[in-house]
Amino acid sequence: MSTERPEAAQPLHALEADAVLRAILQGTATETGHDFFAALVRNLADVLGTHGAWVTEYFPESRRLRALAFWMDGQWVKDYEVDIAGTPCERVIDSATLVHFPDRILEIYPQEEELRQAGAVSYMGVPLKDHNGAILGHMAVIDRRPIPEEPRIHAIFQIFAARAAAELRRLRAEAEVRDREETVGRLLGSAMDAIIELDDQLRITRVNPATERVFRCGGSRMIGQDFRRFMSDEDARRVSDLITELDTRPEGERSLWIPGGLTARCPEGGSFPAEATLSRFELRRRTATTVILRNVRDRIEAEHKIRSLTVETELLREELQSRHPGTLIGESPALRRVLDDIAQVAPTDATVLIVGETGTGKELVARAIHQASQRRERPFVIVNCAAIPATLMESELFGHEPGAFTGATKKREGRFALADRGTIFLDEIGELPLDLQAKLLRVLQEGEFDPVGSSHTKKVNVRVLAATNRDLPTSIKEGQFRADLYYRLNVFPLTLPPLRERGDDIVHLASAFAQRCARTMGRTLAPLTADCAGRLMRYGWPGNVRELQNVMERAVITAVDGTLNLDRALPEVPPSEAPPASSGRQDPSGILTAEEFESLERTNILRALEETGWIVAGEKGAAKRLGLNPSTLASRMKALGIRKPR
Repeated sequence: MSTERPEAAQPLHALEADAVLRAILQGTATETGHDFFAALVRNLADVLGTHGAWVTEYFPESRRLRALAFWMDGQWVKDYEVDIAGTPCERVIDSATLVHFPDRILEIYPQEEELRQAGAVSYMGVPLKDHNGAILGHMAVIDRRPIPEEPRIHAIFQIFAARAAAELRRLRAEAEVRDREETVGRLLGSAMDAIIELDDQLRITRVNPATERVFRCGGSRMIGQDFRRFMSDEDARRVSDLITELDTRPEGERSLWIPGGLTARCPEGGSFPAEATLSRFELRRRTATTVILRNVRDRIEAEHKIRSLTVETELLREELQSRHPGTLIGESPALRRVLDDIAQVAPTDATVLIVGETGTGKELVARAIHQASQRRERPFVIVNCAAIPATLMESELFGHEPGAFTGATKKREGRFALADRGTIFLDEIGELPLDLQAKLLRVLQEGEFDPVGSSHTKKVNVRVLAATNRDLPTSIKEGQFRADLYYRLNVFPLTLPPLRERGDDIVHLASAFAQRCARTMGRTLAPLTADCAGRLMRYGWPGNVRELQNVMERAVITAVDGTLNLDRALPEVPPSEAPPASSGRQDPSGILTAEEFESLERTNILRALEETGWIVAGEKGAAKRLGLNPSTLASRMKALGIRKPR
């Protein structure tokens, strides 16, 4: 910066208020914004004869000043910004009053390098405030000579400061108005409802983009049109009457819903039902109206769809109940123990591990627990862990995000998310891959999981019921099942008896299955004969209740004149392997011994395999014919030493 002192317009003591006012008016009367501040500080430096003068804007968050105009030694200082800490300006901002250092400013601020470089001797600054006293900025002058501490100089300085503060307030107010207008514009532009402004003659003066979409018409074609042309004649009269009613209401209550809505018309033809509100307000001493209008056709169609889906859901629920009536049939002591266990554990949220041979009704027991629990109104979600490929199991249980893997084109909710606040039944839990067992353990312990491809953890409140026909302790020893997961699942173990141990329940179940199947087919059946009941009791039922149900369905299909015939429906044991009626190995109750049952089971499996060409799985496989899960059949073949002939 130059050290030469500019010539003052006149001595400081000779300054008069009218001359100061003329200087301000002549320099700033036609200027605004940046040009105004530039003219103001230059005139301020000329009037006071100082080397420098500036006006700044204050940013309280960072405690910094940014120059709006800075005149120093006859030239402009551009892009000036400073931290006020340790400067005379800090005293001005913090005290919110005029601060004047007439002389020896460098002795007061010896560390202030900018003052030293400018050779400053004196400083005078004043805050610029809004109407509430908040600091907007400040104005200051410095000089290389003393600035006398005279009331006249202070008064002149305050006159310039008042003019600077007024312009700064104006700019702030103008910026706030622009911000509000932009905000209102964004609100109108993003609104889904049509917003229409009308003048006192109900002519359209302004519309938002949603109006153009709803009426399928450009806004320029609507401006200036009578709004009543865009509705039916009857609705136009109703709207006029409602507006007249609004004009009789006191200020602040001039808005209402249009009762029953209205029928809106599009200029290009067509109409739609609409909900609408009316509001009256004063604009430039004239009354105006705002109409907010919503096309409710989509909502009505959505409501119809929801009602249709609700009815469909109820029908599906009734069909599901008919297929799974939710009642466990029987009076045997073994079944009574199961029913007692269900009654005890159902009202709790305890995890239940249901163990039993295939076909014993593990899913039916799980449904009974859910229906007797406090979660009965919430979802009951079934997952067959043996039926889902291992590569898809994680996505099936926990869901996935778009792009999580090849083929994942959209987001999908997993079974645990669908079962939130309800119950999930994990059938064949012993088939779950080891890597997913750890993730399942996390859900059981923490109630949370991460969908595939997502970095966000989801929380769920799910009761877990699990079932298996495997010997899980043995699987643990073989390294195929996690011990910690087993203990977490085995909170309440519930063991289902095989059908062969349920005595007369076999006959009760057979009768119930037969009658239900007959009703479905529209047939009438006679009660089971003693011969049929005896044959059913003597059979070993390796497929348990599921096999019995399939046998009775075949028996109904082949029934003649309403009389069941088990000759074609019930698998037979070859005479050479059939246990003699009087054998001492047979239990007096008629139930086969373990050796007899194993021999009978082996014979049935071999027959099914031979009839299907040794195909185990699939629609034409032996597992389907026996009513078994393919993995269960493979396990039994291994246990019985059954191998395909070479």
